[in-house]
Amino acid sequence: MFQLIFNAVLLGAGLAMDAFSVSIANGILEPAMKKRRMFMISGVYAFFQFIMPMLGWVLVTTLEEMFTKFSILIPWIALFLLLFIGGKMIVEAIIEKRKGNQQEKEKPKATRLTFKALIVQGIATSIDALSVGFTISDYSVLRAFASSLIIGTVTLMICLIGLIFGKKIGSKVSGIASVIGGAILIFIGIEIFVKGIFGL
Repeated sequence: MFQLIFNAVLLGAGLAMDAFSVSIANGILEPAMKKRRMFMISGVYAFFQFIMPMLGWVLVTTLEEMFTKFSILIPWIALFLLLFIGGKMIVEAIIEKRKGNQQEKEKPKATRLTFKALIVQGIATSIDALSVGFTISDYSVLRAFASSLIIGTVTLMICLIGLIFGKKIGSKVSGIASVIGGAILIFIGIEIFVKGIFGL
């Protein structure tokens, strides 16, 4: 049992790094974010980091050949989703900036992460966790569930730290928060793609 917990914590910490970086970006965007919203955002990432290894386990134990073929698409899906969200944030920030230049005295509208965008982020940052199904394929369903639950819990804590850190930065760079946040998402998408395709 100790070995299962230890391995799951390490897996959770490794898998949560992309969600951690996105959490920083979200904290930058919303420096005044309330605790309840922080837990909600972190909870979404944690949920996907929990469900993806379980889904991977199910696919590996039932449809191994099909899952192996699908896993090739994982880096491409993550890249597309994060490029789309990040690019959209940057474009909207530029448009907002131009409006601000036309109305200099008007305070810029605060950017807020929508629930739809949050779900897409959750999927994009956790889709690589499907491959964890390979590493836990010899587990029983209860052990696989326990491992996935620990991964999700670790993700929750790491993402909360990311949001707190991002909020501190966000209060200092509020003028370019959307551009920074979008750039971070694009960078993460490229990183996931490069790691997935080239195995770096």
